[in-house]
Amino acid sequence: MTYKIEKLVEVKNLKKYFKVGKHQVLHAVENVTFDIYRGETLGLVGESGCGKSTTGRTIIRLYEATAGEVFFEGINVHGKKNKGDLKKLNRKMQMIFQDPYASLNPRMTVMDIIAEGIDIHGLASSPEERRIKVYKLLETVGLNREHANRYPHEFSGGQRQRIGIARALAVEPEFIIADEPISALDVSIQAQVVNLMQKLQEERRLTYLFIAHDLSMVKFISDRIGVMYLGNLVELAESDELYDNPLHPYTQALLSAIPIPDPKVERSRKRIVLEGDLPSPINPPTGCRFHTRCPHAMEICKRHEPKWLEVKDKHWAACHLHDLNKF
Repeated sequence: MTYKIEKLVEVKNLKKYFKVGKHQVLHAVENVTFDIYRGETLGLVGESGCGKSTTGRTIIRLYEATAGEVFFEGINVHGKKNKGDLKKLNRKMQMIFQDPYASLNPRMTVMDIIAEGIDIHGLASSPEERRIKVYKLLETVGLNREHANRYPHEFSGGQRQRIGIARALAVEPEFIIADEPISALDVSIQAQVVNLMQKLQEERRLTYLFIAHDLSMVKFISDRIGVMYLGNLVELAESDELYDNPLHPYTQALLSAIPIPDPKVERSRKRIVLEGDLPSPINPPTGCRFHTRCPHAMEICKRHEPKWLEVKDKHWAACHLHDLNKF
């Protein structure tokens, strides 16, 4: 896929903090910077609690940013806007949520769930047009029109996620954030949902931010992959390059945990086991946040935060091992 033509989303030094109690602050996202190009899928991975979902929700303005900027087609997402401009922006950016059981209103029919965006944005001129649009959307995601009058509890997890995808598509968006859209589904259903998302991307020229912790699935769907650790983006590269040549010790550890379907190779390869517990984002380590668990940690890692550098062509990392000017 050729995607490096036009920047659709620009994230610059994004921060998101949450107050925890009276005097504590949780540093969920810290100085995250990346671009997403029109028509590509950018995967965002990392262990639970690393800030990837918070990053996605802050980009789409479900959370207000503590600091930093997010631009969509050159427009500042978090800048002051009138209702009309906000509505236009909301139509272009949509989200598919992690839990298909919790993200659909149990008291609404599938027809009304999918048509909610159509109603808000005035995309149907009559009840008949509204109904036809919903029928088409259901068929687009592999369901049928008879499903329109049912309620969410009557569907399986995979079917509910398809309804969530149809709801996101209803307003004809350009950019979709998929927040762990397959983690709550059976393995047999996961591939079906991912294949559907790829098919829709080709047909509608959609751009995805695909958030997940399943590295093998992320490699399958993503053009580029970003790796997060404790609120920081530590590495970003094209999918094959990241898997073949990981630069950051955390990425190397993550990739070493992926099982290989060859018993001989699996037995002989070395797995990187990280020692210690994940530090608290309320009181993160000084310097590089990964230094408390890093097998290559140096004195500088404890004192100075590493710079976000393009170590190789299109391959970025934040690690003192790859900063030639650190001394």
